[in-house]
Formats: sequence, C-alpha cells, structure tokens
Amino acid sequence: MGNENNNSKAKIVAVSTSPLTGTKKKNVYQGILMENYGLLGDGHADKQTNRQLSLLAIESIQKMRDLGLDVNPGDFAENITTEGIILKDLPVGTKITLGISSLLEVTQIGKECHSPCEIGRTIGNCIMPTDGIFCKVLVGGKIRVGDKLEAN
Repeated sequence: MGNENNNSKAKIVAVSTSPLTGTKKKNVYQGILMENYGLLGDGHADKQTNRQLSLLAIESIQKMRDLGLDVNPGDFAENITTEGIILKDLPVGTKITLGISSLLEVTQIGKECHSPCEIGRTIGNCIMPTDGIFCKVLVGGKIRVGDKLEAN
C-alpha cells in the first residue's frame, strides 16, 4: 500500500457507538452524523469539543491482530473504522467527505491515553494514541458501512 493515501478505494468498514467514552464500541453498521455534534447515540458526541468523532484504520487494527491480539473494529473506542486511507498521515485541518453528504474536519492526530486507558488494560495495548484521529462534524448526514470516504 505504501505511504500515500489512495482516496479512490477508501471506505467505511464499521460505524461503532457506545454510550460511554473510553470503552469498546459496537458496530451498528450505520448512523447519523449531526453537524457540530458527532455520531448520534455515541458518548463522544458533544457540541463543546473538537473531538466529536474518532476514526481508526482497519490496517492499524490488523497490525495488532498480527501481534496475536483478538481485536475488531470498535475495540479501540473508535466511531468510524476505515480502509484504504492512512489516517494518521492526514494533517490537522484536512476535510474528509463521508458517504453522500457528510463532511468532517480533522482536529487532532492521536491522543494521550490515561495510563493505561481501559482499552490498554483490556486489550494490552492501545493504538489510538498513535494511529487514531479525531474530527469535528461540519456537515451531517447518514453514513453506513461500505460508504466511500475521501480526504481533501
């Protein structure tokens, strides 16, 4: 795959929610993004934050699987699991289109975990600090597994 982002094949492979922040999320396969809020029904959704939505690539999850961990989309508390785009290489300010009408803006690359966070304690290692990104929802809309995404 190399170091370049290939937007033409990028897609959503999971849409995950949980009522609490910092815990594993369940793939619900589709959802509604609310402008300046986040994913409806998720604990991260909040008008007062720039971390309304979290994204993690399936390629990063696969690195953990290759180390012998039994992990799946949502296990790192990410809302959107992607395929075909290197999220951690996107600069802050990058716009990402999802599905037909949704638009995100990258606000943060990685994060500082609690020492260790619940994910790290449960799974043994958390990749969100290095590989995950956070976004603000600029334009809402329906999203679902299989939808295209493109970084602009």
